[in-house]
Amino acid sequence: MEIWLSWQNNKEKFQLPVPPSSFEVAVGNINKRININDIGEINLIGKSGLKEMTIESFFPANEYDFLVTSDIMKPYEYVEMVEGWRTSQKPIRVIFTDTPINLPMAIENFSYREQDGTGDVYFTLELAEYIFLNVKKETTNKGYTQNEKRDNKKEIPNSYIVKKGDTLIAIAKKLTGNSANWSKIAQKNNIKDPKKLQIGQKLVI
Repeated sequence: MEIWLSWQNNKEKFQLPVPPSSFEVAVGNINKRININDIGEINLIGKSGLKEMTIESFFPANEYDFLVTSDIMKPYEYVEMVEGWRTSQKPIRVIFTDTPINLPMAIENFSYREQDGTGDVYFTLELAEYIFLNVKKETTNKGYTQNEKRDNKKEIPNSYIVKKGDTLIAIAKKLTGNSANWSKIAQKNNIKDPKKLQIGQKLVI
């Protein structure tokens, strides 16, 4: 079994060189106990809570025979990376191969220490499941979202008279709200060279 920690879609990642001797995933329900007269205390079963996990191991300073990967960093390089993840305010992903564990998780606590003079850095990493939220756009009572421009609602005229300094791109932007529509205007008016507009020319929009 391999244990991988990654951040920002594998922009940074590493495999734990020393897997923990054991691990546990804890999850419960968000239940509520209330007291009802003549009945007593009852338990209202709520929805599932967040999965929680604690990983305890160490980052080796030496090449031990029991390491599960040869791609080893220095102990405090691991520490620096995890600290960067913790302060980024973004979740990490925790993967235990050969198990169903593949979870986005938030770092709740990260502690580390040296204890035996070997230079190995022992650590405790406390994690809680992270839920990605799909935020809906707010809709006004006018029927459009706040991110949409009101210009998109205006009526497009049927024709336009070319003025001095006009270009097809500028005309498309002004009349339709999208400069990319210049090619459609050129096609409608059989304009082969968009640079050759005539002042006073009537365009069909």
